[in-house]
Amino acid sequence: MALTKKDLVLSVARDTGITQVDVKRVVQHTLSQIVQHLKDGKTIELRNFGVFKVRQRAPRRGRNPKTGQEVPVPPKRVVVFKPGLLMRQDIK
Repeated sequence: MALTKKDLVLSVARDTGITQVDVKRVVQHTLSQIVQHLKDGKTIELRNFGVFKVRQRAPRRGRNPKTGQEVPVPPKRVVVFKPGLLMRQDIK
């Protein structure tokens, strides 16, 4: 089962005593800042958690699975995540 933003807000509000409305505002603002920085091509480094980066995928030749016809796949930007040392150790 996936952890949703609502689950995260409820957990933080319960553990800290801060209202759900305030926690939701902070979580949403944090996520918006991460997205904006990634859109700007910046790297997000959260110590002991991990690093988010934007990578450029090269153009390539793909194949339509129905027809088998070759089609060009344009270049695109993708977000990659590399977990930090503590996360890698905790998840083992």
